[in-house]
Amino acid sequence: MWWRSTRAEYRAGKGEGNRRALFRLVRAGRVPGILAYAGAEPVGWCAVEPRAAYPRLARSRMLAPCDEARVWSVTCFFVARRFRGRGITAALLRAAAAHARRRGARILEGYPVDSRGPKADASLYTGHLGTFEAAGFAEVARRSPARPIVRLAIRPARREGPRAKPRGASRAGRVT
Repeated sequence: MWWRSTRAEYRAGKGEGNRRALFRLVRAGRVPGILAYAGAEPVGWCAVEPRAAYPRLARSRMLAPCDEARVWSVTCFFVARRFRGRGITAALLRAAAAHARRRGARILEGYPVDSRGPKADASLYTGHLGTFEAAGFAEVARRSPARPIVRLAIRPARREGPRAKPRGASRAGRVT
């Protein structure tokens, strides 16, 4: 909920209040992100929606829009501690691109950390630059030494008929 609220709103809802706010979004029919599973166990999360869903980005000097393009944004990741280091963030990023593509996105944007050397896990919640680069994202702006803005051009989804499920749907968001 950090990217959706002001600092005061986020602090006021810290913990259970922010969880309830996210649940309300889902109950209202929004899809605020995707989950990764190991079997039936959820092990990871990636927030991905149109950039307009994240007002804090518009207020940020460092992450302000680069242009007028309508983009979708990947704002954060979470991977359960015991599943880290297994490529789940990369799988979530690929699934986020597929999810955005199926919903009509043409550009996916991210705000990773460009770190030289090890960083605390908490500082990497927006992802690591290397993960985005490996997924084909390219830097489009950098207003801070450690925080580039990267983008991936997304090809339109193929129409496969009304009853066919989208390509890759069985794998999107599921990590084993």
